[in-house]
Amino acid sequence: MKKDDFIIKEFIDDAFDLKSHLMEFLSIEEGDLDGFLENAKVDLANLHPGGSLSKAEDFYKEIVGDKHLADLAAWHISSKDYIADTLKLQQRFSKNLVLDFGGGIGTHALANAMSTKVEHVFFVDINQTNRDFVKYRAQKLGVSNKLTFCKTIQESKISRFDTIVCLDVLEHLADPAFQIDTFHKIMDPNSIGLFNWYFYKGENNEYPFHVDDEQIIEQFFKTLQSKFVEVFHPILITTRSYKKI
Repeated sequence: MKKDDFIIKEFIDDAFDLKSHLMEFLSIEEGDLDGFLENAKVDLANLHPGGSLSKAEDFYKEIVGDKHLADLAAWHISSKDYIADTLKLQQRFSKNLVLDFGGGIGTHALANAMSTKVEHVFFVDINQTNRDFVKYRAQKLGVSNKLTFCKTIQESKISRFDTIVCLDVLEHLADPAFQIDTFHKIMDPNSIGLFNWYFYKGENNEYPFHVDDEQIIEQFFKTLQSKFVEVFHPILITTRSYKKI
């Protein structure tokens, strides 16, 4: 088995030892972990103050605490087959300098850091807890030397990226069109962007932190279609691959 193929198997086995990392990082007992993860989505939704925040990042930067780690961990553990397919996709395209924007608990950044085709990964997340957790995980997995942790893209001091990964993030931003325009500016013609989105608050408002404003969404798609062309891939998932026009 090739090294990069082993990465996928390792994720499917135990999500890169995610449960162990959570227990150690949060100082939580194994017997309490399942309940913590089971209630994660509801706990996170209940934290949301409702209405529009003055800045989209306020919720994730200042309010969520470790509830966001739990929500993301629960999703990655319960949906390992789907997440594994997104890892297969980034394995198909990722190379050289990689930007992981809004990287959460670090699954994709860590997998890219393990890849033989990737030189370095810049993990960008506005939430300090997320950055600290992924830094802890990188040390445990022995890939710290291939990761740099930043609060913003500007902190990376990199003007061009070969690969940009932005998964389950755009729907949380007040202006997702602005964000993909920013990505366009830091890509060259050979770069690939891996993006997905879910502009939907749910049947019962279970995703109150998602953007669903029609004008914002329309502007997003207009910007996407004017700046990027889709690159076909055969994996049946919601994530799409793009190169800049």
